[in-house]
Amino acid sequence: MAQREIQVDERLPLAKSLPLSFQHLFAMFGATVLVPVIFGIDPATVLLMNGIGTLLYIFITKGKIPAYLGSSFAFISPVTFVLERYSSVEEGFGFALGGFLAVGIVLTFVGILVKFVGTKWIDVVFPTAAMGAIVAVIGLELIPNAAQSAGLIGTGDNWVMNPDAVTVSMLTLGITIVCWVTMRGFLKIIPILIGFVSGYLISYLFFPDLITEESRTLIENAPILGLPTFYQMQFNWSDIIVILPAALVLIPEHIGHLIVTGDIMKKDLVKKPGLDRSLIGNGISTILSSFVGSTPNTTYGENIGVLAITRVYSIWVIGGAAVIAVILSFFGKVAAVIQAVPEPVLGGISLLLFGVIAVSGLRMLVEKQVDYNNSQNLILTCAVLGIGLSGATINILGAPFKGMGLATIVAIVLSLFFKILNMLKLSNELPEKEESKELLS
Repeated sequence: MAQREIQVDERLPLAKSLPLSFQHLFAMFGATVLVPVIFGIDPATVLLMNGIGTLLYIFITKGKIPAYLGSSFAFISPVTFVLERYSSVEEGFGFALGGFLAVGIVLTFVGILVKFVGTKWIDVVFPTAAMGAIVAVIGLELIPNAAQSAGLIGTGDNWVMNPDAVTVSMLTLGITIVCWVTMRGFLKIIPILIGFVSGYLISYLFFPDLITEESRTLIENAPILGLPTFYQMQFNWSDIIVILPAALVLIPEHIGHLIVTGDIMKKDLVKKPGLDRSLIGNGISTILSSFVGSTPNTTYGENIGVLAITRVYSIWVIGGAAVIAVILSFFGKVAAVIQAVPEPVLGGISLLLFGVIAVSGLRMLVEKQVDYNNSQNLILTCAVLGIGLSGATINILGAPFKGMGLATIVAIVLSLFFKILNMLKLSNELPEKEESKELLS
């Protein structure tokens, strides 16, 4: 018997929606907190604004898109460059916030532009042969990171596999899969939460060394209650110019996430409630975050993976996760416990989540019945997959493009080239047809 899909406007009882919300929270927590940790700022501030930003996004998109907004990884490189210019993190991050504001304005402007121009250009710029491959790359390029967290691969010539990490990650993955395919009723839609909790308990009870001394210190020193830190925005055009190009990565990522979410839900979210509302929601959320001292927001692939596995699309569940995030930002001790989840646990779960995203892209190619006898379709998919997974990186206006971002640029260039080529062929064929008609007459 197929599992029933919970639609976007359905409101489940609190006893069921609360665990589902925590499931989304666990899925995004590690990645969204990692960004402020890298920058050296207060993670509670980012957690607060991601929660508020998600609620704002749900409101702007009329409660039709079940997306969670988390910290974007696209800004790690340019912000690190900006921070190195200044003597203190607080000063440097203040100038980075000016760049974040500019990014939010650009996202909002693009959303307004889409509202007036429409979305037909998406079919031209991102035909299915390209978009399906781009969505697949979103998941596939992240899988090596998940494998590294799981202890399966490492960096450097002297890397040695940690059997404890592999054991925990594989047990976490195995428990999640078993719950997903064998459980019935409500338990079937919370396999990720069960996997997280089980992996954490296994680590704590049998592999305590996986809970690092840094994590233990973090939990001990975290206040039970406390206010997030707020940072003051400052402006420097040179810093804004360094950060602003990262918006070029954020926009195609946003479009890809929206399309794959719609594909999972079997709804055209690009048209209703619209790509314009989605981009504007992301933009306004980022603008608000920049004024408070948080990082730019983006829709999260981890939470899209949760949607695909659970088939629960309720915005009440996503909104619940956002509310919990806001509450946790004031409860330092609880947030620290979640932040201290051992990396192998996150790695084991992420292997499944990112794999689900990759399969969603391949599924898009199959369901849309892409004709690979057409050489243009074959080239588009091959080029996107090949370049997106090659590890190649190029810098455009100071922003590094690789993986999905670089693959998207390649897809746009090739798609427009093929479109122009087909138009030229068509214009050349028309006179020949007219000439043939005249000869026959």
